[in-house]
Amino acid sequence: MQHDQWEPQQGDGAGLTALVVAGRAGDARAQDELVAAFLPLVYNIVGRALSGHADVDDLVQDVMVRMLRGLPGLRDPASFRSWLVAIAMNETRRHQRPAPVDSGLQDAYDVPDPGGDFTDVTILRLGLSGERKEVARATRWMDDDYRELLALWWLEAAGELSRGEVAAALELTPEHTAVRVQRMKAQLETARVVVRALSAEPRCPVLAQVAATWDGRPSALWRKRLVRHTRDCAACGGLGAR
Repeated sequence: MQHDQWEPQQGDGAGLTALVVAGRAGDARAQDELVAAFLPLVYNIVGRALSGHADVDDLVQDVMVRMLRGLPGLRDPASFRSWLVAIAMNETRRHQRPAPVDSGLQDAYDVPDPGGDFTDVTILRLGLSGERKEVARATRWMDDDYRELLALWWLEAAGELSRGEVAAALELTPEHTAVRVQRMKAQLETARVVVRALSAEPRCPVLAQVAATWDGRPSALWRKRLVRHTRDCAACGGLGAR
């Protein structure tokens, strides 16, 4: 079966469905075209969710391998995009959440963000400045689930995913997804306030006392402590209005 080189376009459901049907039937060229066409999308999803982690390449490869292996069992070819996004997110979650080791001592929320250092690398490599740098740093303070959602929401905002595809990746209804998006955006904004407060010159003296024992690694526990201060502090309270 012959195919012209195909690239995914919004609304091009018939062309994609035909390609998926051919790939599902074992057409090697159709499978190659699916990999080539959707590799950038998977890189976007995984790369954003992992904040540029060094394992992105390996994880993207795992996603594409799982896609090809699972393709013969895909019942509805029209759902291919949603199905692939779900595979990408499941593999990302599996990578981010190794089996927990219960020390009996450490608060579950007081675990440093493993991707924090890679945010600095991203800022350095891409030369981010201003608000983009602030948003990149703020993501270090977000819960893992919300960082995953943020990665998908950015792609939705860019027109690369539909809300239905985002919902399918999260295994939620579009209505539940809308609620989670709003909660995620609220957490992102509070994280941006934390970044602003910590980078303010001069730093609020009361904030300096609150953060005196902080080890410099973003965590959910410290985000809550610092946000609590900014809400009650006259000096830091205006940072959220920018």
